[in-house]
Formats: sequence, structure tokens, C-alpha cells
Amino acid sequence: MSRDTRLDRRTFVKTTAAATALSAVAGCLGGSDGSTDDGGDGNGGDDGGGDDDSSGGDGGTDFGSWFDNVGNFDGVADHTGESEVTVTVGAQGNGGAFAFAPPAIRVDSGTTVVWEWTGDGGTHNVVAEDGSFESDLVGSPGHTFEHAFDSAGTFKYACSPHKRTGMKGAVVVE
Repeated sequence: MSRDTRLDRRTFVKTTAAATALSAVAGCLGGSDGSTDDGGDGNGGDDGGGDDDSSGGDGGTDFGSWFDNVGNFDGVADHTGESEVTVTVGAQGNGGAFAFAPPAIRVDSGTTVVWEWTGDGGTHNVVAEDGSFESDLVGSPGHTFEHAFDSAGTFKYACSPHKRTGMKGAVVVE
């Protein structure tokens, strides 16, 4: 009799797990009303596809899958009209102090971005994917690195030691 009970529990657990998985898939598929913006955080369901704009629905900046594993990404922070913008290095995110905050910013051409270290999360750096800028590897609080963005484009960057954990960012220059 105990074997039947164990089988029933096992069957129950498997059935519950299957129902939960189906529910999650159905939630990802959602109601097809033709819209592409779910009003969510821009990180969506982390479908891994490169066709979402990953911009939080704010205007169509296409990052491909760049922000798919970035836990604190919720869209592009608009800093147009400012001559200098500060981004925190070693902010909380991605399972510790392994984030840039904000991870994505929009600025005007001619803006200087200043990255400032918190001293948390070990040593970090800021390295452009296209090689246009790179800071030293630093762990000291208050350290800064700056770069002036003089041409329009999207500049993706990451912390080399923590890129795989999601410590990535982008500067969108108009």
C-alpha cells in the first residue's frame, strides 16, 4: 500500500510540474493582440531572441540580446540635455554588486559619461565592445573613469571579469 501512495505522490508532483510548465509557456505566448510591447520591464521573458528592442518600450533602440541576462535592466534612462552623466560601477544587480546603474542611458552627442566605482563586488572595469574606450581594472570606491561621446551610435560595454554574470551596459548617443 505504501508503494501505491509513493506512486500517487510522484504522479502528483510530475503532473503539477507539467501544469506549471505549461502555464509558464502559455504566459510567455500571451494574448496575441499584435502589439510588441508588453508594458513590462524591457527584459521580457528572457526569450533569448534578438528581435525584441530591449528598450523598455521607449523608442526602438535595438540591443539584440545584449541585455538578456542583465538583471537590473528595465529600459533606457533618458539623460539627453545633460553635459555629464554618472553611471555607478559595482551597483547591486546580477546576484551581487555586479551591475552598472543605470545599465543603459541615452545622451546627446558631446556628453561625457563618468563611471564611478562603489568599491563593492571586487575589481571591475569598463570595456567598450568596439574597443573605443577601456578603463583600468579597479576595486577602489570613488575611482572614476570618463569618456566623451562625440558621435552618434550605440556603444555597448561590459566589465570584463563579470560580463558573463550580466555586468553590461550601453550608451545610446543621439
